[in-house]
Parts: sequence; C-alpha cells; structure tokens
Amino acid sequence: MKRVITIIIVVVVALGAIAYVLSNNKKKNEEKTAFIAKGGGAVAVRVAQVEKKAVDLDFSANGNFIPKQELNFLSENAGRVKAIYVDEGDRVSKGQVLARVDAEIINTDRETAEATYENAKRDEARYQSSFQTGGVTQQQLDQAKLATKNAKLRLQASQRRLSDANIKSPINGIVNKRYIEVGAFVTAQGTQLFELVDVSKLKLKVNVNESQVANLKIGDQIEIKSSVFPTDSFSGKVTFIAAKADATLNFPVEIEVENSHKNTLKAGMYGTAVFKFPKQAPSILIPRTSFVGSVSSNQVFVLDKASNTAKTRNVVAGRILGDNVEILDGLKEGETVITSGQINLTEGTPVSIVK
Repeated sequence: MKRVITIIIVVVVALGAIAYVLSNNKKKNEEKTAFIAKGGGAVAVRVAQVEKKAVDLDFSANGNFIPKQELNFLSENAGRVKAIYVDEGDRVSKGQVLARVDAEIINTDRETAEATYENAKRDEARYQSSFQTGGVTQQQLDQAKLATKNAKLRLQASQRRLSDANIKSPINGIVNKRYIEVGAFVTAQGTQLFELVDVSKLKLKVNVNESQVANLKIGDQIEIKSSVFPTDSFSGKVTFIAAKADATLNFPVEIEVENSHKNTLKAGMYGTAVFKFPKQAPSILIPRTSFVGSVSSNQVFVLDKASNTAKTRNVVAGRILGDNVEILDGLKEGETVITSGQINLTEGTPVSIVK
C-alpha cells in the first residue's frame, strides 16, 4: 500500500513540475509578443547614440610570482654522501660546494684510467719507432693511436667524475629544500639532492586578452602591486609575450620584477600588474552589440529618423575596448545605431524604439 502511495505522490509532483515549466514558457512567449507589439507592427529595437568618447587603455591583471630560476638538483655520480655544507634557507652562489660524495671508488677508477693512458702512450711510441724501420704496418700504428685516444677520453671522463664528487651549485640562489643526509647513498641515475631557487628577481605571470595584448611590447615598464604589501609599489619589465593564445583565448605575459625592496616578495605570492598607457584622443565608440552577427562583419543598422526605418551601413571597425568598439570610418557623431533586434531587420524595415 505504501508503495502505491509513493508512486502516486511521485506522479503528482512530476505533473506539477511539467505544468510549471509550460506556464513559465507561455509567460516568456507572451513577454516577447508584447515586446514586438509595442511597435504597432514595427520591429521593436533598442538604440544608442553615436558619439566620441575618451579611450582608456589602462587595465590590470592578477597573477602569481614565480622564481626567475628554479632547479631540482640531481646527482650525477653514484656514491655515499660524505659531507653536507649547506642547509635549507641558506643562500648559495654559483660554483659553491654544497655536499661531497665519497670519492674513494671514483679516485680508484681515475688512477686506473691514468695508468691505462700512460701505457697506451708508450705502446704508441714503440709502434711509431717500429713503423719507421718497417717492423709494423700502418694499420697497426693507427690502431695504437686510436687506443691512446680512447684511453685519454676515459681518463678525462674519470677526472670529471672525480671533480663531480664535490657537488656544486649551478646557480645563485637559496636552498629551498634538502633531500639528502650524511651517509645516504645516491645513484648515478639522478637522486634528488637539493631544490634551489633564485628569487633575486621574480616573474609575475598574468593573462591578457587580444585587445590588451595588442598594446604591449617587450621592455614595457609595468607597475606591480602586492596584496601582502599594499602600501608598497614594485616595478617590473615585460620580458615575454606569448605568440599564441592559450585554450581560453588569452595570451600569457611574464613581467620580471626586481626583488630588492625592503619587504621581500616570495615566490607563490599573488600580484597585480597595473598597465598604464598614454592618454588617447577621443574616438567614435559604439556598443559591441550593434554589429550584425559579429564585429568582423563590419556592418550595422542605423536609424533613419525621418522615416523611422532601419538602414544598413558598412563601417570600418578598429579596436575592441571592453563592451565598445572603435569605429574608424562609416559613422558620424549624432547618428543612431540599433543595438538589439537586428535579427528581425532588413533594409528599410520599420522600427519602434523601446526604452
């Protein structure tokens, strides 16, 4: 019995929902009909006055600060860590020794390679002397020379490995993370040793749209604000502008910021880039919705006030500035463009202005 009652309740609720949707759709259709009917048979439209306005190109964009350089430092030789000379938070310079791997085995390899090289040189000298008297052939002499060359290369490689036993910093920066301890064994396949970051300069990564990126160039000086230090103002320089938009149709931009202020910025903080441009001369601007289809169509409808009809007008569009579009040619101040209802218009269609 309870199951039957539950089914009945579900059916009633579903029927009520359907009735509500149908009633709501009917109401919307009546509103559209009333909107058209206001014009007394003419197409109801909205309009905007064509006028010159000051063009403001200034804008701001938010982003994150990232280090100028960031390096996950990996081991190049196998061995046991003998000593560590830095800790997390220490500032290091390029070439500074950070740690040392036990070089006993590496040194043995170097000594063996050196002995092999010296022996190869003596063999080559003997073959050279024998070749002068006809004791060996040219091929045997060439093989001896090749053996000497290979032995020298092996010696150089072993000397390099011995040198790499002293793990040196490849950049100036700060030890952000230390992954090893004294006595730990590292492999030649790349055990992670340190995470080094250089925050003497930071990069602020922001995204800008197509109309904004058109006004930017490499080297532009940009004002930077930080929400952590609201009373401080930082200066940056545009160092990268993407040549291609990302999946959101925005263009990534990188701004390099000197981090020498009394309040030191940290990588990962939020920042705001304030882009300011010289004052622009007033231009004719119309709403973006005035265009038939899209801005690329370069076509609008103009209101003929004498006959109260819509007239097609071809224009030349310039910059897209937010919700407005700059008009380079085709319109004059004082004219009226139609901003909505164009889908129902053709040349000479009577219109009724809805406020």
